[in-house]
Amino acid sequence: MKLNQYSSIFWDFGGVITSSPFEAFKKFEIENDLPENFLRKVNSTNPQNNAWALLEQSKINQIEFNDLFFQESSELGFGVNGLKVLDLLEGDLRLGMVDIIKTLKKMDFIQACLTNNFIPDNDNQPDMMDLNKKTEVFNLFDFIFESKEIGLRKPDQAFYDYVLEKVDIPPEKIIFLDDLGINLKPAKAMGMTTIKVISESQAKEDLERILKIKF
Repeated sequence: MKLNQYSSIFWDFGGVITSSPFEAFKKFEIENDLPENFLRKVNSTNPQNNAWALLEQSKINQIEFNDLFFQESSELGFGVNGLKVLDLLEGDLRLGMVDIIKTLKKMDFIQACLTNNFIPDNDNQPDMMDLNKKTEVFNLFDFIFESKEIGLRKPDQAFYDYVLEKVDIPPEKIIFLDDLGINLKPAKAMGMTTIKVISESQAKEDLERILKIKF
C-alpha cells in the first residue's frame, strides 16, 4: 500500500536500468584521439533533426545513420563511423534497479518505461542489450513508450504529452528517473518530480528519500 502522494514511477532505460554508455564513449574517444566529450557534442548539435534524432524516430535506418553521423562529426572536426558508436550503447543490466522496480510493482505503483531507442537492421544485432533480458525487464512495466515505435522522442514536448495522455495520471503523482537533465526538464515543467540518475546508489537513495521507504 502506498503511503505518499505518488502513484507512478517513470523510468528511462539506458543509463538508468542499464549502465551508462558514457564510459564507453570516453574510452572510444581516448582510443581514437578524439576530444573529450566529442561524441556527446555531436549528439547534442541540432538535437531535433540530427542523425541520432532521426534514427530514434525510425526516420532513417542504421546505414543512413552511419553516413549522416559521419557527415555531422566531420563538420565538427573529426569524422566518426556511426555504426561503431551504436556498438557502444549496449549496457550491463543494473540488477539493483530491477529489484527496486519489482518491489514497487508489489506495492502497486504504476510503472512506465520511457526510452529513446532504434530498430536494429537485422535480427542478429541486439537492441541495446540481450533481447531476453530486455524482455524480462519490460514485462515488469505497466506501460512502455519507445521512440522507435511512436515516432516521438525525449526531450520533445510532444513525447511527454503523448505519454501522459496514454497513462492518464496527473504529473504531480509521477516520479521520473533519467540520466540526462535535458530529458528531465520538460517533465519537471509539467509537474513531475524528477531524479537525475548519476549512479545506482544515488538513484536508490533519492527514491527512498522522496517515497519515504527503504528498499
